[in-house]
Amino acid sequence: MTFKFENERKVSRKRLPETTAYVRITRQSWQNGLLEGEVSAGSFEWNFQWHFRQGKLAVKPSQGRSLIKEPLSRFLEQKDYQLEPGGDYAFTIRAEI
Repeated sequence: MTFKFENERKVSRKRLPETTAYVRITRQSWQNGLLEGEVSAGSFEWNFQWHFRQGKLAVKPSQGRSLIKEPLSRFLEQKDYQLEPGGDYAFTIRAEI
């Protein structure tokens, strides 16, 4: 049996904008539950401290922070055990920065 809906929506094939964010881990302390590093995307650059035991992420400076904080947090949570000091990593943000 096949159903046809009169008001079907057409899914837009327009691609979402994407920006690559580049991450460098500068310090890691398992004893203190801390990971520090730098992240850049577009023309922005930030420093971050991730207190992974408390689930707290601090990003500085504040300019553009709202653009990177949530995607960076997801990236760090997904890759936490794979991240090492001196390592360079990248992830994609579904936005134009």
